[in-house]
Amino acid sequence: MTYFELFGIPVQLKVDTVPLSGRFFALSKQYHPDFFANEDEETREEALEKSALLNKAWKTFQNPDETIRYVLRLKGLLEEEEKFQLSPDFLLEVMEINEALMEPEDVNLADLENRINTLQSDIYEPVKEMVEHYQEAIVPKEALLQVKDYYFKKKYLDRIRRQLAGMA
Repeated sequence: MTYFELFGIPVQLKVDTVPLSGRFFALSKQYHPDFFANEDEETREEALEKSALLNKAWKTFQNPDETIRYVLRLKGLLEEEEKFQLSPDFLLEVMEINEALMEPEDVNLADLENRINTLQSDIYEPVKEMVEHYQEAIVPKEALLQVKDYYFKKKYLDRIRRQLAGMA
């Protein structure tokens, strides 16, 4: 059972958790292991598994990057610990940013943050519509490869952002 099936929603790259929170609490109550204490071992085990799956799903849906990661894995487009090849242009851009971070006294950190934000916007724009309005039946699996490229680029930029935040 997928996270989406558990919640009874279509596969999405961006999950709005606000309207889903009521469903989460209802399912949490329905599958809470304490309610199955007097049942047979198999029923207790099934409730425990669904409760654990529900908690993992909820945690995933609350993090947009983890939701994208989950859908890519669900579609067979992302492997655990995959080493994804980023484009040379992107790598050159982030190499320049990384070099600037090595000599923070020579660079304006606010300008560097703006540069990262601009790059973030640039990589999101081509996939924005797909991420925000993904429809499994309409979007071919191959089109999700653009989202995969975005996902890895964003992860890279997030690492740089954390490094930059540590310098502030």
